[in-house]
Amino acid sequence: AMDYDRNKALLLELQREPGTGNDRCADCGDPNPEWASYKLGIFICLTCSGIHRDLPEISRVKSLRLDFWESNLIEFMRNHGNLWAKAKYEAKVPPYYYIPKSRDCMVLRQQWIRAKYERGEFLETRVCQDPCSAGSREGCLWKLGKGRREFQKRHFLLSAREGVMKYYSKESKGPKAIISIETLNAMFHVEKIRHSHGLQITYITDGQTRNLFVYHESGKEIVDWFNAIRAARYHYLRNTFPNVPEPELIPRITRNFVKEGYMEKTGPKQKEAFKVRWFCLDSQERNLIYFKNPLDAFAQGQVFIGRRDEGYEVRDDLPQKVCMKKKKPVITLVTPVREFVFICENDRKQKEWMDALNRVITQP
Repeated sequence: AMDYDRNKALLLELQREPGTGNDRCADCGDPNPEWASYKLGIFICLTCSGIHRDLPEISRVKSLRLDFWESNLIEFMRNHGNLWAKAKYEAKVPPYYYIPKSRDCMVLRQQWIRAKYERGEFLETRVCQDPCSAGSREGCLWKLGKGRREFQKRHFLLSAREGVMKYYSKESKGPKAIISIETLNAMFHVEKIRHSHGLQITYITDGQTRNLFVYHESGKEIVDWFNAIRAARYHYLRNTFPNVPEPELIPRITRNFVKEGYMEKTGPKQKEAFKVRWFCLDSQERNLIYFKNPLDAFAQGQVFIGRRDEGYEVRDDLPQKVCMKKKKPVITLVTPVREFVFICENDRKQKEWMDALNRVITQP
């Protein structure tokens, strides 16, 4: 009992020790990790510990508080730790490779952990691929068909050198779409696509936002596609903006929408009936894009959101001309051209949307 209590106290002290990196999960950065891999010598969060359990040949986990820790394991943890592991297992992470955080979906976290410890992809001894070759990929993905009926196998080709991504159907001799890497974006969206490996690809065609929803049965394959798209985008940005510092380029490689969800909107005269639409807020492009349904291929429209000093504002009341029989949580987005009126599902959603819109208006 004495050893149990003493060793637990030593372990918790080690987890809090400054300069070790042990106070955050070694894999996703979550604060105050309560688990550890005694085979790798790292402190990890509960979710990442579950992924480590699936790699028994590489990693073995215990709870810092609930399990007994032998003295030799305490010593092993002391001699290793998170910063030591980072220096070893993340020595050569390419700048375009997406490093997941705790809020990211499971497939990204699983493949990051497997890439580091199982496949040793970022060890010092590995040769780094240049972005142009890493941004070239060919293979099949399951793509959601027109009218959201079903997923169909499609052949995809990505070429950083040509600056395009293409996909083909069985019937077509030529590509069904040629997508410029300039406007290409990719984000994981497992809830919306209803697949744990669901990836949403967006691009601009004829001035319109276009969505492709895809997945692959293999977690490794879909994450490899995501990072290949990022490598192609990084190659494009590096060549297009050679003088922009890397820390400014990295966030522009790919992005998630800062907020998505249903709101109701009325037309330009503000007398038309309110209709339910699915909205996506893209803070990088400063656009509020709306679709009839979440899985639609094409947007119905978008609203540009400028800065406050340019006459943009968000209010929680109706314009003077607009009347509503029943009081509902509303948002009025004021632009120099017109006022857009939206109805939210409830007060909480109204606050979330207003906060998100205000963040875009106040960003430089």
